[in-house]
Amino acid sequence: MSDAVVARIVAFFEHIAPGDVARIGEVYASDAYFRDPFNDVRGVAEIARVYAHMFEQLDDCRFAVTGTVAQGDDAFLIWDFTFRIKRWRPAEVQTIHGASRLKLTADGKIGYHRDYWDAAEELYAKLPVIGPVLKLLRRSLA
Repeated sequence: MSDAVVARIVAFFEHIAPGDVARIGEVYASDAYFRDPFNDVRGVAEIARVYAHMFEQLDDCRFAVTGTVAQGDDAFLIWDFTFRIKRWRPAEVQTIHGASRLKLTADGKIGYHRDYWDAAEELYAKLPVIGPVLKLLRRSLA
């Protein structure tokens, strides 16, 4: 995989906006697989639905890729995702630290995309009712 292909993919994620959902097929293969802590889908239409839902629920979504490792047809992106939740503390910026493993097709599109991040620590622990329960559970298991 060339540095130019990785740079194109990083640029897509770092600049993605609601209007880009319609062009997901330019970056993902038609039968691509996508998985994160909330979704497990296949195909461009389903992946576009995931991104559309993200933009419906969140404001000011931004990915900042802080590191990349690429070898053969595999790439690993380390990122910070900042956003505001429209229906809960809409003025407060949230951050999720995570990574994505990508497998690219021969034509340089994403055929496999798996996100790795801790939903309990990065998201649930910040919620009013669930957060204190998770902290108590974490202390009792430590």
